[in-house]
Amino acid sequence: MKIVKSVICLSLALGMACSSTAPVGTTPTATKSAIDIKVDSVLKLMTLQEKVGQLNQYNGFYDVTGPEPKSGQAAEKLEHLKKGLVGSVLNITGAEQVRDIQKIVMDNSRLKIPLIFGFDVIHGFKTISPIPLAEAASWDLKTIEKSARMAAEEASAAGINWTFAPMVDVSRDARWGRVMEGSGEDPYLGSQIAVARIKGFQGTDLAANNTILACAKHFVGYGFAEAGRDYNSVDVSEATLENVLFPPFKASVDAGVRTFMNAFNDLNGVPATASSYLQRDVLKNRWNFSGAVVSDWGSIMEMIPHGYASNLSHAAEIALNAGNDIDMESYAYVNHLEDLVRSGKVSEENLNDAVRRVLKLKFELGLFDDPYKYCDAKREKEVTFSEPLQKIALDMALKSVVLLKNEQNLLPLPKSGKRIAVIGALAADKTSPLGSWRIGANDNTAVSLLEGLKNYPNAQITYAKGADVALGETKFVSELTINTTDKSGFAAAIETAKNADVVVMMLGEHGLQSGEGRSRSELGLPGVQQELLEAVFAVNKNIVLVLQNGRPLTIPWAAENIPAILEAWHLGTQSGNAIAQILFGDFNPQGKLPMSFPRSVGQLPLYYNAKSTGRPTANEPNSVFWSHYGDVPNTPQFPFGYGLSYTTFSYNNLRLSSSKLSDSEKITASIDLTNTGKVNGTEVVQLYIQDEVATGTRPVKELKGFELVTLAPGETKSVSFTIDKKMLEFYSANRKWETEAGTFKIYIGTNAQTHSFKVLTVE
Repeated sequence: MKIVKSVICLSLALGMACSSTAPVGTTPTATKSAIDIKVDSVLKLMTLQEKVGQLNQYNGFYDVTGPEPKSGQAAEKLEHLKKGLVGSVLNITGAEQVRDIQKIVMDNSRLKIPLIFGFDVIHGFKTISPIPLAEAASWDLKTIEKSARMAAEEASAAGINWTFAPMVDVSRDARWGRVMEGSGEDPYLGSQIAVARIKGFQGTDLAANNTILACAKHFVGYGFAEAGRDYNSVDVSEATLENVLFPPFKASVDAGVRTFMNAFNDLNGVPATASSYLQRDVLKNRWNFSGAVVSDWGSIMEMIPHGYASNLSHAAEIALNAGNDIDMESYAYVNHLEDLVRSGKVSEENLNDAVRRVLKLKFELGLFDDPYKYCDAKREKEVTFSEPLQKIALDMALKSVVLLKNEQNLLPLPKSGKRIAVIGALAADKTSPLGSWRIGANDNTAVSLLEGLKNYPNAQITYAKGADVALGETKFVSELTINTTDKSGFAAAIETAKNADVVVMMLGEHGLQSGEGRSRSELGLPGVQQELLEAVFAVNKNIVLVLQNGRPLTIPWAAENIPAILEAWHLGTQSGNAIAQILFGDFNPQGKLPMSFPRSVGQLPLYYNAKSTGRPTANEPNSVFWSHYGDVPNTPQFPFGYGLSYTTFSYNNLRLSSSKLSDSEKITASIDLTNTGKVNGTEVVQLYIQDEVATGTRPVKELKGFELVTLAPGETKSVSFTIDKKMLEFYSANRKWETEAGTFKIYIGTNAQTHSFKVLTVE
């Protein structure tokens, strides 16, 4: 510690002694923050090789409890640690392990610059919350922030101080497996959730030992991969880029996110990692982002198969000059950047800018003051899987469930007096509910549905598996083998269903069937599950279908025939408890879909905020010359913003405080919401607009606000939204953000298909 402090004191002294004339591209000392002064002081002490080292990130490679590697890549990485040629590492966890790795750097490197430890804390660490798409279905920003705060508490106790989350990519295509990691199809909702998660991860003080750096990813366009196929090319217009893809990233910058990750894909012909337009022009210059940009895993190296770089040295040159600061597992910077700077292919100014950004993060985290501040084994033991975290995970899970259908009020189920058959392998599974991207969690740590049902001892429960979803070993890095042939459990399931008053069938995707690299060309129930559903329906039509999945599914048969459907996603550690409480009515479902559910995969990409087109409807009956499919309606099975409750709500008296809006004015749009049912309920009231005529074609609806309202039976509340010109602006054909004069339809309702509106004239 004394060595570290002496280095900083010397650095600070050197910084204060500097001339007030700053180098080109830097800020004069007089206007710099205390951290910026310290950063420049350390920078002056660094050799070119040490600067390069700060931009080099390695995956975990060395278990310090074992023997020291003597040869091969692991030995080389260890030597780089000792020489200060590594700035950050990922996938090293545990307070003691992190301490030991940090100690290698602090004991051996010349300048004792501490490491940052990163990890994919996507929806929890050991305690797992619902997948991010499920959390988005809650529309509950405060609870989502608590969920991220919970994850930060637990991860930071295990030595981690940087998460590669949140993913803020907008996506309209459920074939893309990583929709499970985002917030759905809408840029406004996605922006609000991005801010909530960033606040949760980073807290109010990054120097605290229970907060971690957040990372907005993937900049940009990853969610628009062609055909929903992961890593595929992206080609979008400037208008789509500005109006749809950029907003959640801009909101992340405004919320103070400290790191960005670029994307695997090429965007309009240029790999995102190579794009100076994205990383320098937009992110660092236009948006004034002061944090660091990290490549996605190996994305610098991947410029070579993209056909954009001739070799790894060329890729390193392109990436650094484009504004990519940190190289994650490409070995491009550590092997080539020093020579590139010496040869003038990479400017020292660009190199220093990248290093400053990394050093600044380390000062902000307080690592220079205490490199071991995240290495408290006692706190790790106290926090991990603790009861307070379980309560937050349960609350988040409850609020994430969406009731899609409930004919004849089949739900909630009575707590006694009914014979309930539970069918489906997922109902007994304690790992699948954890979902994808939960690499810090242990298998078999989720509460299964069967375990959750045990909290209701008066219910007469019988169980039959029916059929497995996946066969053999299931691994994060390997393709799953889906059961398409084994129906040996059908007979027992059918017999169990025959003897029941109601059947709860838990069907859907295995937890590792969505996520990175898990694109699907068909989105129905995987394997033999649809056959199982229809076979059970043939003997007992009183079915509650509980869906467990990481993306929207195509379920047209179920939507038509099954009386009650719950979208329960992959809900994490407390999955079974949450679903059981909703099935028996101890919690009234309040979730709303953050992504449209298609009727057919052929509709994809599908999204509510589409354009009208010049031929939105048929000119006459049976006409074919309009924008439609001949075999399926244009509409989704379940639209964006959709979700039912065990009570009912009515919307009445939509009104505007004024029908005109001028420059500096604000008006209010209001509606009266009434709980017309018999139990308390929470409704997500949604505000949409439509710009009727503009210099560029505009969506038929755009979400611009929402509010969660809880009402007792018979209670009415007036819900209001403030509208100003800022809310109505868009990136126009004039290539700037502006609000154009004209008429706007203002909608307030229960989902994106609400029809009642008032017209607002903007002057």
